[in-house]
Amino acid sequence: MKLFSKALLAMASLMLLSFTAASHAQSAAPAKSKYLELSPAQPTEPGKIEVQEFFSYACSHCAVIEPMLQKWMKTVPADVVVKHVPVAFNASMKPLQRLYYTLEAMDRLDLHMKVFDAIHEQKKRLFTKAEITTWIASQGVDRAKFEAAFESFGVSSKAGRADQLVTAYRVQGTPTMSVAGRFVTSPSEAGGYQETIDVANSLITQVRGK
Repeated sequence: MKLFSKALLAMASLMLLSFTAASHAQSAAPAKSKYLELSPAQPTEPGKIEVQEFFSYACSHCAVIEPMLQKWMKTVPADVVVKHVPVAFNASMKPLQRLYYTLEAMDRLDLHMKVFDAIHEQKKRLFTKAEITTWIASQGVDRAKFEAAFESFGVSSKAGRADQLVTAYRVQGTPTMSVAGRFVTSPSEAGGYQETIDVANSLITQVRGK
């Protein structure tokens, strides 16, 4: 009888664990109204769950979500890679798009958040190459080196690739986040800024589970 009772207890525990795991997986899955699924899916970095944030320095919503995103990026697992994609919906947005890739090329992404602050808090006009270069020089960056990088083939190539990604992912506004080349979400779909990151987190879990 004792052996039979122990077997029943073990079976009940196993069923409880299975039910708990299934419930957790179910609760982790976001509502389909909170994201869009791309068809066909886009190619991503092999061996990683790729997350992309489509943003613009001129976007006030991006300025709000970016500190949250920076904090979240420090917590993502090793199999997740987060990339920024600066968006230029028109010619006037091109200089700010090139600014991000120039900072990246010069290993000066420490100025990334300062750009948002300069535009949205200090109300500085940083919309032309001349305005951007003047501000960059005020941050202690060599003007000539910045201008050379800004006009470089590498920056031009990355800006062109960013334009292709905007089209491929059907980005209509910023900020927008993609997960694994398959899913896209934004504050309008997810219901808020933190909610956007939460949905991305859930989609990462969903992708990893498959």
